Parts: sequence; structure tokens; C-alpha cells
Amino acid sequence: MHRRMFLKNATMLTGSLALHQQMMKAFAMNRPAGKIRLGIIGCGQRGQGILDILTDLRENFTVTALCDVLSFRFDESKKAGQLDSVKTYTDYNQLLNDKQIDAVVIAVPLYLHFPVAKAAFEAGKHIYLEKTMTYSIPQALELVDIARRHSRQVLQVGHQYRYSPLYYKVRDMIEKDYLGKVTSIDCRWDRNGNWRRPLPDPSLEKQINWRMYKAFSGGLAAELLSHQLDYIHWAFKTRPDTIYASTGIDFWKDGRETGDNLQANLRYEKAGMIGNFGAICNNSRDGYLFKLKGSKGTVSLLVDKGVYFPEADQRKQLQTVDGVTGATKIEWNKDGGVPIVTGPMKDGTWYALNDFYTCINTGRLPASNITTGATTAFAVHLINQSAETKQPLQWAPEYNLPGIE
Repeated sequence: MHRRMFLKNATMLTGSLALHQQMMKAFAMNRPAGKIRLGIIGCGQRGQGILDILTDLRENFTVTALCDVLSFRFDESKKAGQLDSVKTYTDYNQLLNDKQIDAVVIAVPLYLHFPVAKAAFEAGKHIYLEKTMTYSIPQALELVDIARRHSRQVLQVGHQYRYSPLYYKVRDMIEKDYLGKVTSIDCRWDRNGNWRRPLPDPSLEKQINWRMYKAFSGGLAAELLSHQLDYIHWAFKTRPDTIYASTGIDFWKDGRETGDNLQANLRYEKAGMIGNFGAICNNSRDGYLFKLKGSKGTVSLLVDKGVYFPEADQRKQLQTVDGVTGATKIEWNKDGGVPIVTGPMKDGTWYALNDFYTCINTGRLPASNITTGATTAFAVHLINQSAETKQPLQWAPEYNLPGIE
């Protein structure tokens, strides 16, 4: 890196929450008066988690309705959202017919994402749609066409890394060449548990534990690894060219259909990178792991923490710039890394929902939008297809949608 450019960028690593503060100022500048009247479709664990986050966003949203096919979830959801008086529905079409609702959060099982989002567009609602955007590639392509016919409505997909100050800052570091030429991506999301939810009635097995069944779920790729896949698309402005995956039910012999062990290898030809993505359900040692390895440095990420480890020459430059120019002192940790963000952060969904509010009121396209969401849905589906067929698959030209970054 040329010295002048390095001096220009050197303070980036010491800014901690400066980007966070800038993002929050931008949110504040774009906030007109008035609240968005919100309906929640899907009141399981994720829906209740979003309701909990919305309690901190009451100046922007008011939750006026809940919908779930399992009515016993309403009491838990009211508690999570601190709601006293709220309408309840067991049919999402009835909620969508409610003219007092401006926007909906869709947190239903994956196989229902497309039909519910399609109905929400037709009902004139703005949509916050949980990841992965759709169950299949054909559904993603069709939803893109539907969204184009309803261009005044916002659809935001729940890939929160595009809104996290930490992950946004890492993207900036990549663009400013702090990592150099990145060739290796290592991603894991491991746990030691069967991933099941308790059943109040055995007959509800497939409704509650839908993630275990192929007709309803995209498995580990859709539920976990999609976040990291989406971030790579965004941060490197790239798409995979070749996808090869393997899966199995290797530990939990309990009647499930989706794998408890998934490993995927993605080749990004134009970017000159290989990504290894994996998730297992019988060992939690690594837990969440996300490493980007380049010729000048490595970034090691958790969900809300990150460390930059410069290579020897890059470390020397950082120390030289600091010593010669009097730039803000760089704080090294005991492992020789630089914390990327040192202050506390909120849940990524908090930042995403803030932006959802802004986009509804300004007409701005969300960072995680219909085309970026479709691109990640394509990758997830191809991973699952490759694992099912035991064959490598190629990215098709029709998956390169216009207007995505």
C-alpha cells in the first residue's frame, strides 16, 4: 500500500464505533414523524425474538396484530413484545386484509416464505422477510418479478450483517486493501444439540420442528450459513461459480430428514477465492467462526466482535505510521491483533429494522433487498442440490440479476 494512502486510512482501525455513530445519525436524519403499524406473521422463536427487539423501537413501530397457526403462541408473543391490546389471527390472509396495517414481518417456516410474501405484496404491505428469502430458486425468481410490479413497496430480507457496524466496517477494510488479496474464507456454525423444540402435543412435530424435514426446510445452509454466504456476496461483490457440498445424518438418528452435518466448498473464480462453509450438530468447540484470509492480513469475526491480524509487513507499516506520524495509537491485543470494534453493539436485527423504517419512509432500496436476497437463496438452493445429488453444480447466467451489489 502506498504511504500516502496508508496514512489516509490508518485511523480506520482506531475508530471503534465511529461508523456506528455515523449510521445512527443517518437513521435519525431520515426519520419522519409517525409510526409504522406492523403485523407479525409467525410467532415462533424467531418471531418472538423480533418482538422483543421491537420493544426498543417503539418510536418507529407499533405492533397492532399477530398471526400464527398455533394460537397458544399468542400469550408468549404478547409477553415478548410487551403488548397489552393486539389483534390476533390464525390465517395470515385475514391479517393482510387489515387496512390498519402498513407493513408485516414474515417469520414463518421457510417453505411458506414465498406464498406469504406474494400475498403481502398483493395486499399492498411493506415486507420484512426473514432469511433465507425463499425455499427454492424458481420461487426466488418469481418473487423478484412480483416485487418489480410492486416497486413502491419495500421488501427487506433478514440478512442482518449488511447493517451491522462491525461487518460494515470489515467491508470497508476490504475495499481499502487492509487484507490484501483474499483467497481463503473459512466459515463454521457448529453446535452440540439436536436443534429440536419442545412439543406441547406430539401431533405438532412437523409444525414446530419443521427445520428437520425437507419439504419445509433448507436445513443448515438456509438457517445458519446463509448469513455468511450473503456477506461474501456483499463484501466482495462476487458470486460463486462452482458449488460442491456434502451432507449426512451422521449423529442424530431420530427421524429427521435434513442433515446434521453439512460441508460446502464454493469456488469464486473471478475473485480468486475459495470458501469453505460448514455446520454440525454434535460438537460446539468452534461454535461460530468466520475468517477472511488475505495476503496482508486476516479478519476473525464473531457475530458481534472482530479482530484484525496483520501479516508481518503490514504490522510493521501500522507500527511505523503510528510512531512517525503520531496517528491515534493502535491498541494490540495479547494475540497480536487489533479489535475492530471495541464498544458494545446491539443485535443485528435492531440495525436492520431501523433501516426498514427508513426505507419505508424515504423509498430508499434496502441494502438487503429482493435481488440480493434472491442471490443468496440461489446459493443456498444450489448447496442443497449439490449435497442431494453428490455432484458439483455451476452458477447459471440467469442467476446474475441486475442491480445487485
